[in-house]
Amino acid sequence: MGFSAKLRRLPRGYLMVWAVLLVSLAGAGASLFGQYVLHMNPCVKCIEQRLALFAVALVSLLCLLLPLRRRAGRTAAAAIISIPAAFGAWVAAEHIHLQSLPFAEQPDCGAPWSFRLRGWPLFDWYEPLIRGSGFCGEINRVLGVSLPVWSLMFFAAVLLAVWALWFAARND
Repeated sequence: MGFSAKLRRLPRGYLMVWAVLLVSLAGAGASLFGQYVLHMNPCVKCIEQRLALFAVALVSLLCLLLPLRRRAGRTAAAAIISIPAAFGAWVAAEHIHLQSLPFAEQPDCGAPWSFRLRGWPLFDWYEPLIRGSGFCGEINRVLGVSLPVWSLMFFAAVLLAVWALWFAARND
């Protein structure tokens, strides 16, 4: 049996969670690529969105352990995945608002995460994920769209996908 045949046999809930997991890992990888290869300096809000991407990936991985063939499993997965996705969407929306303000009215977005967490245990292990001290008002674009807008679209798509799957399968 080929790989595509195995994929077709998986229930939609598992496929959706796998898709969310893979896309969130790709987004987090793109974030790290932008920072370390393209030399974009992420700000505090960018780091928070990156951490929300990693959180969506982590909870998606954990949700694969749930019985997604059952309504209770799909409901739990949708609720659990929605928490970091909603947080990421909120941070992205806040970041878009901050970038829309005139330069003189843009507030400081706070101390860098690498400064805030410097004394914490295992700091050297996770410091590359939270390194960055860029200005939150600086607009970096990919394909003409600012990065927080891409982030908001991703988090909104995750929320729509997991709840659409839940609504479509709630009568099973």
